[in-house]
Amino acid sequence: MLVISLIILGAKVIVFNVMLLFLTDKHSIQIKNDMKKITALLVIVMFFACKNEVKTPTSEPVLNTHDSLKKYPENILKIFKAHGRLDLWKQMQVISFTISNPDGDEITTTNLKNRKSLIETPNHDIGFNGKQVWVKNKNTINYEGNAKFYYNLMFYFYAMPFVLADEGINYEDVEPLIFNETEYPGIKISYQNNIGESPDDEYIIYYDKNTNEMAWLAYTVTFFSKEKAKEFNYIKYNNWQKVNGLLLPETIQWYQLENNMPTNKRKEVTFRNVKINKEKTDESIFEIPEGAKIIE
Repeated sequence: MLVISLIILGAKVIVFNVMLLFLTDKHSIQIKNDMKKITALLVIVMFFACKNEVKTPTSEPVLNTHDSLKKYPENILKIFKAHGRLDLWKQMQVISFTISNPDGDEITTTNLKNRKSLIETPNHDIGFNGKQVWVKNKNTINYEGNAKFYYNLMFYFYAMPFVLADEGINYEDVEPLIFNETEYPGIKISYQNNIGESPDDEYIIYYDKNTNEMAWLAYTVTFFSKEKAKEFNYIKYNNWQKVNGLLLPETIQWYQLENNMPTNKRKEVTFRNVKINKEKTDESIFEIPEGAKIIE
């Protein structure tokens, strides 16, 4: 602002000097000499003002996170905070991770804003371009799974607890889970109508009441039956890794059930090469490639 003011003043001085050129009397000559001194002094002041002006760094607009968090219950907010804060998660653009399978590595890349995804394996790729799921076989081995069911399955399990902040979710406190004499408070998550492929899916997130970190996930699967399920599956979350300020799973463990309660570990999945960034990814990787099959 100081520099702008000096520039305006300088312009006025220049105009005044031009007007004086047409004056010839002695008094005017004296004024001319005085104005030359003022002009020289003004140039010096402007030089140092420009040199020493403090530049205010530009920054991204500050979001009113307090208002945006009001719609979430206090107990789920504690879980988000324990895992690095929901506002930090929402700044991220893309996430990727690797899972080891018997036939080779499975690399998943997901756009966190529009949920487009790409799963790359040695034998095939599975993608979602925002509208359609597609599969491309890389050799003579055909993909035998259900791509429409699987394309975002592991992402959803991996991105816990933050995906439970999606739109169209209802929250409800439920009875705690007691496992090995330890009590874990629970929050039930259900979906409003027409949310996702399986709006009748239900989740219960159980958390450590001392650290507020997520400890268990109970979930139902309605993709195939299209009906509400009575029995829950259980995944244990107890091994975390910090990635770009967020606490994300390193391993998750599925458990066997007895009377619809977890008993013994059945399977474990490890996540490697985890990356989550604020920079956008190349959207073309999600598009349907030549030779791919669109899954109806």
